[in-house]
Amino acid sequence: MNYDVAVVGLGGMGSAILAHCAARGAKAIGLEQFGPAHEMGSSSGGSRMIRKAYFEDPAYVPLLLRAYDLWRELERISGEELLTITGLLMVGQEDAPIVAGARRAAREHQLAIEVLEQRQILARYPLLQLLPNEIGVFEPDGGVLLPERAIAAHLGVATNAGAHVRFGTAVEHWEAKGEGFEVYLEAESRISAQALILAMGPWFKDALGISLRIQRNVQAWFAPASAAYTAARFPPFLIERENFPAPLYGFPDFGEGVKAAFHAHGEITDAQHLEREIDHARDIEPIVAAMAQWMPGAAGTLRAAKACPYTLTPDGHFVIDRHPAHARVVLCGGFSGHGFKFAPVVGEIAADLALEGGSRHRIDFLSHRRFR
Repeated sequence: MNYDVAVVGLGGMGSAILAHCAARGAKAIGLEQFGPAHEMGSSSGGSRMIRKAYFEDPAYVPLLLRAYDLWRELERISGEELLTITGLLMVGQEDAPIVAGARRAAREHQLAIEVLEQRQILARYPLLQLLPNEIGVFEPDGGVLLPERAIAAHLGVATNAGAHVRFGTAVEHWEAKGEGFEVYLEAESRISAQALILAMGPWFKDALGISLRIQRNVQAWFAPASAAYTAARFPPFLIERENFPAPLYGFPDFGEGVKAAFHAHGEITDAQHLEREIDHARDIEPIVAAMAQWMPGAAGTLRAAKACPYTLTPDGHFVIDRHPAHARVVLCGGFSGHGFKFAPVVGEIAADLALEGGSRHRIDFLSHRRFR
């Protein structure tokens, strides 16, 4: 069968891309090797952070502002609650990248933040343990997304607009044919499409033509020993300390326990060989030790843990671009552990590139050409 566009991968990004393509009237199909909202990729775990004062690079901020609008639009269309504004607390030395970068982004884009001295932090959250010279940045527009529910909502929008979806279907390879592409699937079946969008998460490793690393990151949930860390009393957080192996991030207890993990920290592996089994000494004890130094009583009793793959580019920034040899193949990958919040705007950009030949958004800084 021939389609206007085929989307390979239906996780956080692919589901959004398929929804945006179908909503524009394109005859679209989405292909996914696993099931809907599966746990094998990078878009599971019950919660994802969203924030505007983006310490990674202020160039992301316009995309984030659009993403906030698109998340609200998806909520309206789907009838699902996907984004909860909670505020976000970032802590570190004044020159720590998280703190300095967030302040820079807020300054350049006139974003609302509060810079907090230690006494102000402790007045709000008296159980916290702070080191000398640590300060806080509180972003009132920070919040929490529900990734599995968001994927289901995007898939619902896509299918309601006429998109076809095929789960449990792996793509073997693709090739250019005439003005379009042949996509070869398992069991010797195939489809044709005029445009192809690749959004395969950690399975993207060979598709981008750049050196990607797949990193095993562990998320853990704890029953807290104090009611001070419930969602009504405590916000999501990011903290950077020299004695931590990596920045620590987490979420208060929404009913499933306090969640915590190190950002971009773990062994390098690949999608096929990622170790899913959790080792308490290796995976959990470092998180518990860091939490004890920062949020005493928050990591009381381990409730659950899971391994999540990060797909890291050499510079930690995304790749959203057209294929260097095929203008109608769109590459969306390397989201490096901080991409989910952008899913609906990535969907919009990918649909622009595949169906219109260009994007309304400034994405030059995300081009694969920066690695060549």
